[in-house]
Amino acid sequence: MTRCEGCWPEEIKYKRPRMKSNELETETVQEKTHWPRVFLFVGAGIVTAFQVGKAPPVLPIIRAEFGMSLFYAGWILSIFNVIGLISGSITGVVADAFGHRRLLLWGLCLQIAGCLVGSLSGGPVLLLVTRIFEGIGFLVIATSGPALIFRTTQPKDLRLALSLWSSFLPAGAAIIMFATPLIVGFLSWRALWQINAMTLIFYAVLVARKTKYLATQSRPGEIRLRKLIQDLKLTATSMGPVLLALIFGAYTMQWFAMMGFLPTMLMEDQGLSMNRAAVLTAITVALNVPGNLLGGWLLQRGFRRSRLIASANLIMGLCSLAIYSQSLPFWMQYSACLFFTVSGGLLPASVLGGAPVYAPNRELVATTTGLIMQGSQLGHAMGPPVLAVIVSSFGGWHAAPLALGSAAVVGIFLSLVLATLERQKEF
Repeated sequence: MTRCEGCWPEEIKYKRPRMKSNELETETVQEKTHWPRVFLFVGAGIVTAFQVGKAPPVLPIIRAEFGMSLFYAGWILSIFNVIGLISGSITGVVADAFGHRRLLLWGLCLQIAGCLVGSLSGGPVLLLVTRIFEGIGFLVIATSGPALIFRTTQPKDLRLALSLWSSFLPAGAAIIMFATPLIVGFLSWRALWQINAMTLIFYAVLVARKTKYLATQSRPGEIRLRKLIQDLKLTATSMGPVLLALIFGAYTMQWFAMMGFLPTMLMEDQGLSMNRAAVLTAITVALNVPGNLLGGWLLQRGFRRSRLIASANLIMGLCSLAIYSQSLPFWMQYSACLFFTVSGGLLPASVLGGAPVYAPNRELVATTTGLIMQGSQLGHAMGPPVLAVIVSSFGGWHAAPLALGSAAVVGIFLSLVLATLERQKEF
């Protein structure tokens, strides 16, 4: 079989990453993949994704309580990601330098603080500020998780493990969306924030106890700012990581804009109750998970990364036309939502699974993931406000495909550039 980009480079395929000089690892190299550890890290991603999925179903309630416009409400969704847009790759390089386990625990603690303080908000300003803290925690966990999995997993299982990791966002968002109607129906949106805080506290304690084998001791004297800057510059000027970041940004702009405002659209255009809108949205988000797993399986079968990315963007762009069409019955619009999210699931597996492949070297997997997440946060930050502006300007949801379709076209173009890079890696 001809060696292709989808196959792991030899240095990744046959060798474990070397330990950094600033970390004293207590772990011994495993003879086989320790799957409970992998699922523990995936679980950390899922509970941090709760903070993404908890906001959309209760957004109409928060808007009514605080008297917010649709544009301001868009920032309640997307300001969570602004900090990632600014510092995604920086977070990655810091995680590589100071220890991934330590940074993951700090991320959980930041989200705990954001949830607790956010539940006490008396107005939109404080709520926005606490969403920033939640966003920092999300970013730290999202960049540390793949690197921890990379160190815990044997090379032959790496594609499957990273495919599982890539599903953490839709899985976590779907779970909390299913739970939200029950919690808010009996309590309030503030109680939803507080329950999330309790969940994060429990999981932080669990991770701290179960990952003592990864305990690290940093030696600040050996961590040089010049080295951090060099690592960041090397990653940010490498074609592969940059392309993956831009592709992920184009995807998340489409997916998060559609998912974030789907409950609002279902309630405003279809007259559904909050409970029904939340359940239908949760189903839509949940179907992104099999898409992620399918993407990992197709890569394992030898499908080119660039072709999966182009195909997913094409299907998402076409589905957006049906989702917001005023001439189609509701069941066809909702079916288009389901196809949109399943096909979109091919992208996280393709992009995040490419981090070890395109990282400048084995020690910069988290830095590369951080840059990719920076692109993701760009899409998250831009998606809801851009969609809100277009919908408000044109007077209805029928104009939404202008935003989603444009992002899909960008994603297809970037996939063609990635295909060129794939061909170069074959020789």
